[in-house]
Amino acid sequence: MDFATYQELAARTLGRDRTHEQQLANAALGLTGEAGETAELIKKHLFHATPLDRDAMVKELGDCLWYIAAFATVLEIPMAEIADRNIEKLRKRYPEGFDPARSRNRTE
Repeated sequence: MDFATYQELAARTLGRDRTHEQQLANAALGLTGEAGETAELIKKHLFHATPLDRDAMVKELGDCLWYIAAFATVLEIPMAEIADRNIEKLRKRYPEGFDPARSRNRTE
């Protein structure tokens, strides 16, 4: 699925009865919560000897993606633009791929 289609389909489940500020707050708080749930799965895997549950990770990452799409929709930003700019930034930062030295000595 491409970003435009995902964003369009995800937008169907936005709370359109909320104010702009409420939609932004919902996206911010929801993303934070889902990122925390993702981190919790990793913590349990690393420190509690729990097998890493791939299906649970897919679910939580999908929830994170929904909240990113919500942000993008509320702010009228195509998700493809977000993805393109992120890749452009990474290409400038790491033109030959990730480099720990470049990471430690970043200027931007």
